[in-house]
Amino acid sequence: MSKKILIVRTSSLGDLVHMLPAISDMAAAYPQAQIDWVVEESFAQIPEWHPAVNQVIPVAHRRWRKQWWSAQSKRERAAFKNRVQQTQYDVVLDMQALLKTVWITRLARGEKHGLDWKSAREPLCSLFYDVKHKVEFWQPAITRQRLLASLAFDYPLITDPNYGLQGITDTVAVEPVAMIMPSASRDDKLWPEASWHRVFDFLQAQGLALRLLAGNEHEAQRAQALIAGRENAVVLPRMGLTEVACELAKASIMVGLDSGLTHLSAALERPTIGIYKASTPVRTPLVSSAYTASLGDRGQEPSADVVLSAIQQAFSHG
Repeated sequence: MSKKILIVRTSSLGDLVHMLPAISDMAAAYPQAQIDWVVEESFAQIPEWHPAVNQVIPVAHRRWRKQWWSAQSKRERAAFKNRVQQTQYDVVLDMQALLKTVWITRLARGEKHGLDWKSAREPLCSLFYDVKHKVEFWQPAITRQRLLASLAFDYPLITDPNYGLQGITDTVAVEPVAMIMPSASRDDKLWPEASWHRVFDFLQAQGLALRLLAGNEHEAQRAQALIAGRENAVVLPRMGLTEVACELAKASIMVGLDSGLTHLSAALERPTIGIYKASTPVRTPLVSSAYTASLGDRGQEPSADVVLSAIQQAFSHG
């Protein structure tokens, strides 16, 4: 059956990665479907990676809110509204259930689906949907996304998650490189330098080069300090998301704090070790066909010994 579907899921990096298996599920259930996706402009490359996505519609909410009433913002919002309303959709599915996404859902033409009052993070959003679905909150994010889509389109979940990123993974070869994500948006997520040094020592003893990721100049300086004096260890320059994804896909292993890029590594089917300290893996565990370990919890950072044990297990699975 041919369906025209609009997905509203605008951010953030990790959440968008978690959304990809639901897109694969929809495409498997409805191979002829036209799936369009509204996403924050800075993350527009992510839905472009999935072969089942027909059209990516960028929205600039993060930029507009800084100068909501400026002439440029008004023009851009009007153009966005026109583009969203060009198509009559069979289903408009708000996968985020936030006030910043519900207004987009209401703009679009088609039957509106979303989470019910008890399932949504911002319950008021449920008042604006034509069809409301119950999805238990305390489940892994990927599971919640897949369940919501399956309820909206009435198909069973019978397969393991498929991120649909073969277009990246099939075009690169694995190299003797360990990707490291030591930075985070908040200091309470950071892992002790001494623990990183023990991990670096072990990885380099296995013959792996270290490639550290950083999102801004401050993070780059901190990462540079972590590898000071080490050979075959560099902080990568800032890159576009597709370039970062290709670098991650080449890695023999990835070790990172709980971040969108760490989850992207798992989605790219690379052995991935996630270090949780200010968040819980109950909600956002690493999920992959490759070996993963989601270590620690809110207020309970994993020790270096625990992380090193997981790295050894990853190598033994390889």
